[in-house]
Amino acid sequence: MPIWAWAVIFAVAVVCGIIGFILGQAHRKNVAEKAIGSAQEEANRIVAKAVQEGEQKKKESIVEAKEEIHQMRDEMEKEMKERRAEISKQERRLNQKEENLDRKTDNLEKKDDNLNRKLKDADKKIQEAEALKQTQQNMLEKISSMTVQQAKDYLLSIVENQLDHEKAVKILDYENRLKDECDEKAKEIISTAIQRCAADQTAETTVSVVDLPNDDMKGRIIGREGRNIKAIENVTGADLIIDDTPESITVSCFDPVRREIARITLEKLIADGRIHPAKIEEMFQKATKEVNNVIRQTGEKACIEAGVNNLNPELVKMIGRLKYRTSYGQSVLKHSLEVSYLAGLMAAEIGADEKLARRAGLLHDIGKSIDHDVGGSHVELGVEYAKRYRENDIVVNAIAAHHGDVEPKSVIACLVQAADAISASRPGARREDLESYIKRLEKLEEIAKSFDGVDKCYAIQAGREVRILVKPEIISDDKMVIIARDIAKKIEEEMEYPGQIKVNIIRETRAADYAK
Repeated sequence: MPIWAWAVIFAVAVVCGIIGFILGQAHRKNVAEKAIGSAQEEANRIVAKAVQEGEQKKKESIVEAKEEIHQMRDEMEKEMKERRAEISKQERRLNQKEENLDRKTDNLEKKDDNLNRKLKDADKKIQEAEALKQTQQNMLEKISSMTVQQAKDYLLSIVENQLDHEKAVKILDYENRLKDECDEKAKEIISTAIQRCAADQTAETTVSVVDLPNDDMKGRIIGREGRNIKAIENVTGADLIIDDTPESITVSCFDPVRREIARITLEKLIADGRIHPAKIEEMFQKATKEVNNVIRQTGEKACIEAGVNNLNPELVKMIGRLKYRTSYGQSVLKHSLEVSYLAGLMAAEIGADEKLARRAGLLHDIGKSIDHDVGGSHVELGVEYAKRYRENDIVVNAIAAHHGDVEPKSVIACLVQAADAISASRPGARREDLESYIKRLEKLEEIAKSFDGVDKCYAIQAGREVRILVKPEIISDDKMVIIARDIAKKIEEEMEYPGQIKVNIIRETRAADYAK
């Protein structure tokens, strides 16, 4: 083989060796790089795992620390609660001991007061016993120098004085208890009824004034030679008073219905302008019809307001006539309605028949509607007409008994009496004429002077009180209670008066001497 072939083979072998070396180096490098990358990954993994484990341990350590701190805090709080509970318990024990000490101190003070009181009572009883002993000794000394009859009389007088004292004490005790109970209940019922009944009151008069357009009308009303005024007075039954009062004429009549008819007749004549006897008759007829219609309508309205049904039409008219009737300046219709309201309210309060009480209250003064025309008292007339129109017996008795003429037979009659007194005695409800007022005061003093032992007496407070001075040598302190009751009872039996009268007895002992 030629050299050049060997040279070529050698060169090829060298080239192959170099290429193999280079390829081996590249392979080793790749393997090394792969190993280095695996090592780095492993290292990173180890580092990450270590970091994760560190974090986990850190978290676990923190949780354990928190749990330990929480546990320590719970233990501290528990210990604090126990200490506080113990302190509170000790405080309660101390407060309880303090309260027990205060209670014991109070009990000791009360016992001390009781002992002092008992000692005083004992001393007082000893003194009373000594006084009683001395009294008995004095009595025995007196009796020893008396006859049997004198001793009996003396003992009887002592017993009588003691009985008077005990009787007076008993009367006062029972009266005070009964009065307190009755007054409380009665005030409650009456005040409730009065509060619920708000009735206005106006004073009425017995004359009416008719206004004239001018003073020339007076001459036309009088007429030639007084012909017109005489015709008016004859037809109406009322008196016309024509004086110097400018532009007015006064109509006067004791019968309020006739006075109202005369007033309306005169007003119609003045409005018409034609005044002569024929026209006067015509206007009188119209005025009469008008007043009768007003009376009927007023009676029906009053029955509706009072809640009273099924009244006889004649009684309804009589109630309407009360609109024109007055008593001591008080409108009798308003008074009757007020009595009806009050009686009904009080009946409702005590559980009685409210409707019957209202009916009796509305009709109690029905006789006043005709007492100017028919003889007899308004009570008698009211009873007569109530029976005539077949009213209930209880209503008839209430009418008869509302001034105490007969005994009330039912609680309704008593309620009507009370309501009538309340309505009549309200301040401003009525005017009392001077003559009857003076007679009542004189009668009050006369009754008081009729009793033995009365020295002087005075009716004061407008007749609401009688003040009596008694002789101290005749009337004792115990007998004052008895005589006051007797005087009050006699006043109730013999007098009629609104409201109540206080009997005030005064007993005084005076001693006088002179320095010489």
